[in-house]
Amino acid sequence: MLYAITDIETTGGHASANGITEISVFVHDGTRVVRHFETLVNPRQSIPRYITALTGIDDDMVAGAPVFDEIADTLFEIFEEAVFVAHNVNFDYSFIRHQLKESGYDLAAKKLCTIRLGRKLFPGLPSYSLGNLCRSLKIPIENRHRAGGDARATVKLFEFMMANGAQLHIDQMLKRSSAEQWLPLNLEKKVIDQLPPKPGVYYFHNNKDKIIYVGKAINLKKRVSSHFTHNDPDPKRQNFIRNVYKVSYRQCSTELEAIVLESTEIKRLWPRYNKSQKQPAQRFALYSFEDNKGYLRLAIDKKKKNLPALYHFNLLHEGLVMVRKMVEEFELDAKLCFLDKTPFTGKEQKALDPPVIYNTRMKKAIDALNESLPTFALVDEGIAEGEKLCLLVERGSFWGMGYIPESQPVASTMELKNVLNPYADNDYIRNNIYSFAEANPEKKVLLNR
Repeated sequence: MLYAITDIETTGGHASANGITEISVFVHDGTRVVRHFETLVNPRQSIPRYITALTGIDDDMVAGAPVFDEIADTLFEIFEEAVFVAHNVNFDYSFIRHQLKESGYDLAAKKLCTIRLGRKLFPGLPSYSLGNLCRSLKIPIENRHRAGGDARATVKLFEFMMANGAQLHIDQMLKRSSAEQWLPLNLEKKVIDQLPPKPGVYYFHNNKDKIIYVGKAINLKKRVSSHFTHNDPDPKRQNFIRNVYKVSYRQCSTELEAIVLESTEIKRLWPRYNKSQKQPAQRFALYSFEDNKGYLRLAIDKKKKNLPALYHFNLLHEGLVMVRKMVEEFELDAKLCFLDKTPFTGKEQKALDPPVIYNTRMKKAIDALNESLPTFALVDEGIAEGEKLCLLVERGSFWGMGYIPESQPVASTMELKNVLNPYADNDYIRNNIYSFAEANPEKKVLLNR
């Protein structure tokens, strides 16, 4: 087996936006180096000053160097027949693969990370960076932060590892099914191994244990793994992957429960890398009140925390459509419903029905609205034996969910409220619940209010 032990220098940290300035590859047969390729590379972009300060490579040095297209054929020939080896392999591999793809080559090499291999062979060291690991193992490094110097040090490290029983670990790590091939550097394989193939919600934590992403899954193991199995060079994607240090999860009994929990957790935690479902909570509500002349009126206003509302919605337009429909159907006055905000003229005031007559129509409109907002429960399987999952919708809005004994009847809204956990309602949750209820009518139980 051949190993292409590689190091590169670049203009920045992300493959899609930056270029390679230097590359060094030592082809190793497991015993000795059998081939060496090394060159500066013209990245066709300016090298930032801080990169020059780190590597010593500046624009003048690469001006006459070959561009990547000119060396792509040679590199693909090397990597196609070898295991791609590097210290923090996903970084180097993402650049090489991206540049080769830009040149018309599709690289799909097996990868071996000497950081991960070092952790297996020499556990408990304070650091596994190339410099610190070599220092701990008394391996000399010359010409640090240049591709040739770092690649030579990685060769010496690789040979030291081979002399200390690395082959067995390498054989396991190179299996196509092994998570070692695609996991981010800071995430241990056992984390994936411990995930159940069940529905649930998962949480990605950073190095300070802060939750940076929340997701849902029908199969936790497959879904979490899928985040890391693609070599996407996008900078935002790479930043996200590098910041994942830990995965935790909460198992659910069904996908619908996971949908509800995910939405709730995103709004509670506001994780950095979640983009969807970060809209504000429902902002408007429809209220009814009696004015100083005795007329029952409808008003749309911003949601008030402790004021009972007829209905809640996110968009003002949604509420206006609802009120217009009520005005037309029950012959309500547009001004008494604030659809027309101009003051009453004396003539208009006299034309109004007396409150006792007008309010009768208003009460019918409100009753019809209440009747149109269903109250029901969805009942599904639980996680443990002898329990079932129950979700409660009251007057058209999601109220809450939880597990109840399998033998407990589902008939009373008040009884369910005593045992279920309340949740905040939102459009996303409500739409998913209604879709599920429509697709699974046998799991829907209509309730008395």
